[in-house]
Amino acid sequence: MRPRRKGGLAPQALDELKRSIALAVVRDFTPAQIRAQILANPHRWRKQGAWVSAYDEWRKIARRGDDGQLFAAMLGHDDTATRLCESMPFVGLLPQSEGRRLHEEASARSHPASGR
Repeated sequence: MRPRRKGGLAPQALDELKRSIALAVVRDFTPAQIRAQILANPHRWRKQGAWVSAYDEWRKIARRGDDGQLFAAMLGHDDTATRLCESMPFVGLLPQSEGRRLHEEASARSHPASGR
């Protein structure tokens, strides 16, 4: 079990938020568009000095061209998918307003009594 972050979402709620973001991306974009984003963002981030090992794994998934593997990594509930979604190189595909809406919904579900 992971401790709850002060002022943030509980770990399980955060994992569900990330799946909601991934589902919105899958719903609105083609696998080719998602792969292009997965390859472009980490390339740019590496030049800026921001890199995590998950980006190497995402690049391998994107380059394989297997839609099932891509969707399993994005939407899965297993440990690998959960770990990979800690670093989502496809998140920039969503408009900021959509990302905000998903965060607000997750926060409302996580804190129903207080409204936050």
